[in-house]
This record gives sequence, C-alpha cells and structure tokens, in this order.
Amino acid sequence: MFLLAIDTSGRQGSIALARASEHSTADSDVEVIEVVRLTGGTFSAELIPQIAALLSANKRTKYDLDGFIVVSGPGSFTGIRIGLAAVKALAEVLHKPIARLSMLEVIAFASGKRGRVLTALDAGRGDVYIGEYSIPAHGEGPREQILTRTEFLEFAQARTLVTTDASVADAALGSGLPIELLTSISAADIVRLGWHKIRSGEVVTPEQLEANYVRRTDAEILERHKF
Repeated sequence: MFLLAIDTSGRQGSIALARASEHSTADSDVEVIEVVRLTGGTFSAELIPQIAALLSANKRTKYDLDGFIVVSGPGSFTGIRIGLAAVKALAEVLHKPIARLSMLEVIAFASGKRGRVLTALDAGRGDVYIGEYSIPAHGEGPREQILTRTEFLEFAQARTLVTTDASVADAALGSGLPIELLTSISAADIVRLGWHKIRSGEVVTPEQLEANYVRRTDAEILERHKF
C-alpha cells in the first residue's frame, strides 16, 4: 500500500510518500520513501506541483495511492485549508480512506510516553493549544482546548507535558513544571500515527474531513473581551 501524508498546519510544511504492508501487525511496519519540505507562505502554489513531482520521482501516479494522511490542525487557518482541500480532492476522485490527525496527538504519539500525556503548542497572542491523551487509548477520548499562558501553567500542574515549541517549554520550566521538548516532528511520526488509524479503521470520507482549529467558544471570546 502506498500512502501520501500532508502537513501544512505550521510555519513550514511537508509531504511524504510511504509504503506499508496490508498484512502488517505493527504501526512501525511502514516505510517513509521520501519527504519533501514545503515553505510556509507558499503552500497554495507549492502543494499540488510538489505532490506531482514526488510521485513522478518515485515512478508512481496518484492511481497508485491507497490512502491519505493529513494533519487537520491546530495551526494556520490558511495552511490547514490548503492541505485539506488537496486531500479531499484526491480522496474523492480515487475513493481512498483518509486518516485525519491532530498535531497535538502526533506529538503525544511521537513522545513514546504512556499513560495520560499532555501536549502543548504555541497558539500565538499569549495562548497555548492543549491536548490530553491516554496512551494506549482506554476508551476515553482526547480533549483539546486553547488556554491563556496563565491558564496553561495552572492546568499543567503535576502532569506529563510534551511540546515542540521552545517558547512553551521555557514558560513551563520558568514555572517549575517538568516538560519534555521534542526537537521536531518528522514525517515518519505523522505516517506512523496515520497508518495506525488506517489499520484501526479510524478513517473519514472527504465529506467528513474537517479542520481542527481548536477555537474558543463564542461565550469565552465575549468573556475575554468584556470591559
């Protein structure tokens, strides 16, 4: 099986072509064939040509693809929309499954930790995206939200905390919270989690594929801006 993974949620992005065995019994039984980096701010112009070039360089066409993996957020509104639009179009034409990932979940998965894991990403404007996960899953679904830095530091007390953002790590360490800073998230991390979801049947159709912006509710926004 050939899989195409796309991440356009951050300042920089990437696409990856991977190969997995239909009969594999482990998430690690997937090989990243090639990764192409995408420059932030140019996703709309780069994405489709780079996908075509990636497939051509590996002597493949879109008809060889058996599934798609896409990071649906949180992150750049524009970047996320571009990545999702490309996957929706390809999956609809080819009738192939889509694994939809949260970058917060990718970080938890990539950390290698077990139990309750808290992940964090800088959301800008003094806010932090937060994700809570149980690894391995035990029926309790993930919880994702956006908090102010102050709320985040209070919320993260006595928890296993992982991030890829140095600014978030510095804030946590400055408050005496234990935190692990991952140097980066690779396409291999995204592919492994995506393959896990495809193997587990956790897939969506193009019509079901939606962005994961992790926004505040209208009530929270009004409360925050009260005079």
